[in-house]
Amino acid sequence: MSSVTSSWRQRRAVARTRRALDRALARTSSPAMRDELLTMANRDFLIR
Repeated sequence: MSSVTSSWRQRRAVARTRRALDRALARTSSPAMRDELLTMANRDFLIR
C-alpha cells in the first residue's frame, strides 16, 4: 500500500508543478521569459 500512496503523491506533485508552470507561461510578458521558464523546467525535469 505504501508504494501506491507514494506513487499517487508523486503524480500529484508533478501535476501541481505542471499547472504552476502553465500559469507562469500564460503570464509571461515576453518570448525570452517564456524560453527561460521552459529552460528551467527542462533542466529540473519538471516537465514529464
